[in-house]
Amino acid sequence: MPTLLCETAEIYYEVHGQGAPLLLISGLGGGTWSWYGQIPYFRNYYRAIVFDNRGAGRSSMPPGPYRMDRFAHDALCLLDHLEVEKAFVLGLSMGGMIAQELTLLAPERVRALVLGCTHCGGEAQVPPDPEVVRKLLDNDGLDHEGIIEKNLPLFLSRECIENRPEVARAYRAAQLAAPPQPDFAFKAQLAAVSGFDASTRLHQIGVPVMIVAGSHDVLIPRENAYILAGAMPGAQLAILPGAGHALHAECADTLNSIADNFFQQFIPEDES
Repeated sequence: MPTLLCETAEIYYEVHGQGAPLLLISGLGGGTWSWYGQIPYFRNYYRAIVFDNRGAGRSSMPPGPYRMDRFAHDALCLLDHLEVEKAFVLGLSMGGMIAQELTLLAPERVRALVLGCTHCGGEAQVPPDPEVVRKLLDNDGLDHEGIIEKNLPLFLSRECIENRPEVARAYRAAQLAAPPQPDFAFKAQLAAVSGFDASTRLHQIGVPVMIVAGSHDVLIPRENAYILAGAMPGAQLAILPGAGHALHAECADTLNSIADNFFQQFIPEDES
C-alpha cells in the first residue's frame, strides 16, 4: 500500500497511467475512491495521481481541527515524493479549496488549474441554505450506509436521482466501498472548510484557471463560481445546467472532457 509520511500524517496515494502529471484532489470525506469516473479516462492521457486527504480513507487521522494550508502542504509533499516538478491540478469541493491554497503556496508547481463545485471562503462566499447544512451535519444514529443515503439528495440533483438511477447506484456503490470516516475526522475536515478564506488572495493566482459548477448545486451554490471567476483575471467558466454538487459522478464525461480540453492547451510539445 503506497504511503508517504508528511510530517504528522501518513498519506495514502495511487498513480495511474503515464504522461503529463495530473493531481486530483477530493473533497470533504472523499478520497481515491471518489475518482471512479475519472481514472479510467485520464489514465490514458496523463499520469493521474489520487490520494486520501488526512482524515479520510487510508490516510492518517490525527486529532483536529485541520487547516486548508495543511492539506495543501500534504499535496505538495506528495508531488515532492513523486518527483513531480509541475502538475495539472483538478480539485472538487473542499479539494478545490485545497487546490487554491496549493497554487498560492507553490504557483511554480501548478501548470493549470480546474476548480469544480467550490468557493473561495470568507465573507465573499455564498453559503448554502441553513437546512442543507443541518441535514449534512445531522449524522446522529446513522451508520455508514444511512449517512450515504441521507446525503444523496445533497450531492446529486433530483433529476439525476429520479431519471438516471444507474448514476446514483454507481455513486452509492463507490461510497459504500470506501472506508467509513469517523465523526471526529469529518468534523476536523469540516473545520478546515469553515476556516478557509482565499477571497482576498485570488488575484495572486496567475496560472490558467477553469471553473466548473452545477446550476443545481445545493451545497456550494453556483454563485460562488461567478465570484471565483470574477476575482481571477482570465479565468474561464462553465456552468453545467441541471447538475448537482457531485460533478465527478453526475457529469463525469462532461467534467472529464472540459478538464482534458483545457489542460491540453498547456501540454508542451515534448510531452504530448
